Formats: sequence, structure tokens, C-alpha cells
Amino acid sequence: MPKLIRLYITSCLIGFALAGVFVAMLLWFDVAHLRGLVLGSDAGVLAVAMLVMMNGIVFAGVQFAISVMSLAEDDAGSGGMRDALQPIRVRAEKPRRR
Repeated sequence: MPKLIRLYITSCLIGFALAGVFVAMLLWFDVAHLRGLVLGSDAGVLAVAMLVMMNGIVFAGVQFAISVMSLAEDDAGSGGMRDALQPIRVRAEKPRRR
């Protein structure tokens, strides 16, 4: 399996695990009386599943983005255009009166 695919799958698994923990904490601490709404509704299981799915998509995307950005090579000294730009002296002259 290619390394990038393996990285993507592990990032998704970590993201969905974090989403599960996040939703469990939302329900445990009863944020915005969410636990009462979920337990008192017929579609409570569906609501929890949707919370885990939607947060899982976001957390997996963030986890993959962090993983990909951490793969970048550290080029110390490579400043791009900052190295090419040098200040120059410009002489300011007094405006002439006519």
C-alpha cells in the first residue's frame, strides 16, 4: 500500500476516534442539554450517529492536513523572495518652485 494512502487511512481513523471522544464528552457533560434531547427523542441514535459522522469528517480532514503539512522539508535559509529583495537608497530632492 502506498505511504500516502496509509497516511490518509490512519489520519481518518484518528479523526473519527477523536470525533467519537468529542461527542461522548458532549453527551457526558450535557452541553446545551444535548443529552436530554438525545435520550428523550425517538431519533436520538440517529442524532448521535450524525454528530459522530459530521465531526469525524471535520476532525479527519484536520488530522490529515496536519499530517501532510508536517511532511514538508525544513529548508533553513531558504527565504524565497525575502532573499532577493534588497533595500536601495533613493535620493529625495527638494521640489523646485516656479
